[in-house]
Amino acid sequence: MKNTDIHLTAVSVYFLPVTMRVPLKFGPETVTSTVCLRTKVTVADRQGREASGWGETPLSVSWVWPSTLPVAERAQRMEDFSQRLATRLLNSGLEGHPMEIGHDFMHHHLADELALANAQAAAGNGNSDMPYLGSLVAFSAFDIAIHDAYGQLLQRDVYSTYGPEFMNRDLSAYLQPEEGSGLSFAGLYPHDFLLREAPRTLPVWHLVGGVDALEKADLTGSEPQDEHPLLLADWIQRDGLKCLKVKLRGTDAAWDYERMVRVGRIGLEKGVRWLSADFNCTVKDPAYVNAITDHLLADEPEIYARTLYVEQPFPYDLEANQIDVRSVSARKPLFLDESAHDWEFVRLGRRLGWSGVALKTCKTQTGALLSLCWAKAHGMPLMVQDLTNPMLAIIPHVKLAAHAGTIQGVECNAMQFYPDASLAEERVHPGLYRRRGGVVDLSTLGGAGFGYRVDEILRELPEPRIASRA
Repeated sequence: MKNTDIHLTAVSVYFLPVTMRVPLKFGPETVTSTVCLRTKVTVADRQGREASGWGETPLSVSWVWPSTLPVAERAQRMEDFSQRLATRLLNSGLEGHPMEIGHDFMHHHLADELALANAQAAAGNGNSDMPYLGSLVAFSAFDIAIHDAYGQLLQRDVYSTYGPEFMNRDLSAYLQPEEGSGLSFAGLYPHDFLLREAPRTLPVWHLVGGVDALEKADLTGSEPQDEHPLLLADWIQRDGLKCLKVKLRGTDAAWDYERMVRVGRIGLEKGVRWLSADFNCTVKDPAYVNAITDHLLADEPEIYARTLYVEQPFPYDLEANQIDVRSVSARKPLFLDESAHDWEFVRLGRRLGWSGVALKTCKTQTGALLSLCWAKAHGMPLMVQDLTNPMLAIIPHVKLAAHAGTIQGVECNAMQFYPDASLAEERVHPGLYRRRGGVVDLSTLGGAGFGYRVDEILRELPEPRIASRA
């Protein structure tokens, strides 16, 4: 135990609706709006000192919960579940370092609360269970806020707290190395796997959505008339983009191939250096991906060469879909995304032939750091992928990427799909919410916790839903 160990004293929950400027296609669904869950957590240490921190994540139901249920029903259930988590977290009695609180809550409370919520929904004629990924995304806003509050309490950047000075447990309490690897996590802490000097700017990836207009012929006349680009070439020119992530269908090989070719040709002509292909969990057979990459190699070798990696083609329930993917990763690095719930899924993915891991703070700061440590120890490269994070949500996201040491920067696409949602935050951190010169600029982040500078951000919040033990 340490005097800096914390426990929670109060939690506030806010729901911030956001309307998209243009639609975003997630697998089979096209999304036009979302709700961001924002949390404020107050903590106290063993000496009675108190501080508050903030966390935020989009409740992106189409990504976390593929289902035939209406989006509105899934969204409401995620909002209801988020409020349940606030009470459960306060009543858990957990204390320690934020990594310890987050880990113990996920291992001893989160699944139980999800099972209870799904049972009650079924009793009320709910006909679909919220998946574990949905519960993880909801909890991430609380987990991030706990890390931020801890940094606020100590008046330190949160990334300076991930070592033995503040943590009661080393990584061997959380992680097990692969059998036969000869590795040990004893005596190691997250700070042993993080960059000591994080860069102040990061190369930024632009998301080319499945319904985005590439050229004038793709315009329908329904597009917004505002200051922001509509066509891919205009985005590249305005933001100085060098990296494009291409959303594919995974169910129409001809369309997917043509999309990669069209995007690649436009990008290469405008100075883009890197592409990635994201199939969003819709592919069932590695041969589908192999045929597309082989076709590119034969007929579009420059586009093939510039495709840096392939992201999550296969169903995200990795345990139920244990597909041998070595033939895919033999062609291009293959990154887990939706499947990488925690380090144990990363281990399973590595055994099945996946190359690397795409981390997301929306699956908790705690879990992202543990997956990062396990992956780096086993030689797996990293990326940090976006969940279209606006407002405060983008800040832990880019800080993770800066400290992780990714293969190529970070994906940030909220400025494409709802740029006006972050105007209040943009006034304080202009380089984070407007990509320029192909990078995002973290230099305005400063102070304790995640460096939000919340007191300077003039955002009006709705009335909170509050849980408190006072």
